[in-house]
Amino acid sequence: MNRIARKPPQDALTVRRLRLGIGAVGIALPIVLVVGHIVMTRRPMLLNSLSGYYHTEMRDVFVGSLCAIGVFLISYRYRWPDDLLSTLAGLLAITVALFPTATDAPVSAASATHQWIAVVHQISAAALFALLAVFCLFLFTRPDRVGVPPRPSVNRFYRTCGGLILLAIALALASNALPHDVRDTLKPLLWCEAAAVFAFGAAWLAKSDALLRASEIPEVVTPPGPAAAPVAEIA
Repeated sequence: MNRIARKPPQDALTVRRLRLGIGAVGIALPIVLVVGHIVMTRRPMLLNSLSGYYHTEMRDVFVGSLCAIGVFLISYRYRWPDDLLSTLAGLLAITVALFPTATDAPVSAASATHQWIAVVHQISAAALFALLAVFCLFLFTRPDRVGVPPRPSVNRFYRTCGGLILLAIALALASNALPHDVRDTLKPLLWCEAAAVFAFGAAWLAKSDALLRASEIPEVVTPPGPAAAPVAEIA
C-alpha cells in the first residue's frame, strides 16, 4: 500500500496565496513607509512611529495596507476561536488606519475631537498588537483540524515570534519614561512597532505554509494483487 500526496483543492491554494500576500504586505509595510518617505522628502529622516506616516505623503500606503489586511482578517475563516479573533483583529487594523495618531503639534492647537481620535488610535493599536501575540502563542501552536500538531521546532518559532511581539510592546510602553529628546533621537516606538510587525508577518507566513501542507491529504493507493487463478470448468 503506497501513499501519494494529493494536490490541494483550488480553494486551499487561493486562500494560501491570499495569506502569503497579506503576510508579505505586513512585512513590507514598515520598509515601504520608511524608505518611501525618505525618497519623497529626499531627507534621511525617521518619524517617531509607523502611525506617524499617516500625516505624510505615505498616508495612502499606510491606510490602504492596513485596510487590506483588515478586510482579509475579517473575511478569513478557519475554526473557532480563530474566526472571532481574526475578525476582531481586522476591525482593529481598520480602526488604526482610519483613526490617525496625534501629530507633533502642541496639544493646545488640537481640538478635543482630534485628541479623542488619537486615543482611539492608541488603544486600537495596543489591542491589535496584543492580539497578534495571542495568534502566535496560542492559535498557531495548536494541532490542525485533523489533529496533527505542529513540529516542535515550528512551535518554538511561533512562540519566539509571540515573545518578540510582547517584548516590543513592553519596551514601547517603557520608552514613555525616557526624556522627550531621547525618544526623538532613538525613535524607540518606531523600532518596537517594526519589530512586532516583522515577527507576526514571519509567523503568519510560516502558518500559511503549514496550513497548505495540512491540506495535502495523502491518498492511499493499493497495488494490484496477483491475478486470480482461473476456475476449472466441471465437465
